Amino acid sequence: MTMEQVAAASGLTKGFISRLERDSASPSVASLVAVCEVIGLRVGALFDPPETAVVRAGAGKRINFGASGAVERLLSPGTQQQIEVIHTVLEGAGHGGDELYTLDCDTEFVYVVGGSLEIVLEDQQVTLAAGDAMTFPGRTPHTWRNTSATEPAEVLWVMSPAP
Repeated sequence: MTMEQVAAASGLTKGFISRLERDSASPSVASLVAVCEVIGLRVGALFDPPETAVVRAGAGKRINFGASGAVERLLSPGTQQQIEVIHTVLEGAGHGGDELYTLDCDTEFVYVVGGSLEIVLEDQQVTLAAGDAMTFPGRTPHTWRNTSATEPAEVLWVMSPAP
């Protein structure tokens, strides 16, 4: 479910949903209930952080940060604030957008599981192949793209603290 769909179904704005997702909004009880109903989550689950979380293959919560040609799944629990892990499968030519963007985290780590990925920073472009990894400050303007127009790429992103 996309941010736009949650916003439309809950009667809230996309901007509010985005701030809520990043824990930078103080929602009312009514807003929390509306969002929980839309996403099928009991409100009490928001206050019961699991000590152990298992995410089975393909079962991570699907998210969309605006990438094109990408299926992104959150692998870390939403209650986890120290780290966020995202598994991304990119179609050929899939990308994170034409504009450079930043994330509200100290460190961003990317590991290429399969295929290849180009990371574009303000002052450099780095191509990573399967098995390569890169770490950079999350507040550094950047974007990324699958270097192949036809072959998929698979990537793990780790952000700390969770944006």
